[in-house]
Amino acid sequence: MAVKNKRQPKSLSAGRPPTLQRRKSISRKATKALISKHHVLEKRKQQAIAQGDRVKEASIDAEINASGGLESYQEASLQGQRDDRGGDSSRVLMKWLESSLSSQKAPSDKPLRLLEVGALSTQNACSKSGCFDIQRIDLNSQEEGILQQDFMERPLPRDSSEKFDVISLSLVLNFVPNPKGRGEMLRRTAQFLHEPDRYLASPTLTTSFPSLFLVLPAPCVLNSRYMDEEKLFAIMTSLGYTKTASKTTQRLVYYLWGRDPSCPTIGQTFSKTELRSGSFRNNFAIVLE
Repeated sequence: MAVKNKRQPKSLSAGRPPTLQRRKSISRKATKALISKHHVLEKRKQQAIAQGDRVKEASIDAEINASGGLESYQEASLQGQRDDRGGDSSRVLMKWLESSLSSQKAPSDKPLRLLEVGALSTQNACSKSGCFDIQRIDLNSQEEGILQQDFMERPLPRDSSEKFDVISLSLVLNFVPNPKGRGEMLRRTAQFLHEPDRYLASPTLTTSFPSLFLVLPAPCVLNSRYMDEEKLFAIMTSLGYTKTASKTTQRLVYYLWGRDPSCPTIGQTFSKTELRSGSFRNNFAIVLE
């Protein structure tokens, strides 16, 4: 009897992910509960790792697997992209880029490149637009926490041919289990984006490129003890970004950050400092050291 080969986990930088098959719809409440539980377990696991508690780490791993693991988390995230639950977040990005993309195309020798981190679908608005050469770092891995690790260990671009015009972090930063990791992920995005002077020959592109598309659950910014919009803007400014567009809904906050050479990048640090008190607040934070 032939033995089937065991499926090997794929790296996040492996490129184009397979299209995830949607399963039977689950309720909005169940989706939210599943995603929340996964994040709580991931946080507990990271704490166990930091404490060197292998027994506790294994126990939490077992609990994650029992609840469906990363596959269930992905499925819940895909449910959230349905039209009746907020839809594809990249539609917002495409709307913001519409005027730049329609008024003037990129030079043929410099195609617009998009790095989509945490890709769940190859059928989103960016993919269907035909405007980008897209590279995807997918979540299709059985190794919890690999999202942060893989992006952080990705070699820095050697030249402009390995840089991008847009980076999409849609519901990715909140997946990173610790505040320092989130800060480092944001710091590195600028290193993967082109310099603003790349578009001098195409003035209409300078208003939108290079840019970082950042989407977070609204409570991460609006109801956190350690984060608010003022602090987020300060962090992004210190990394050389300026806000060019934003949108807030009941569930999500969307931002488009452009690289601004006039922003002082002086290595400013940001710690986990309480900004708002209250037992109903969450603990989302971003730390830069």
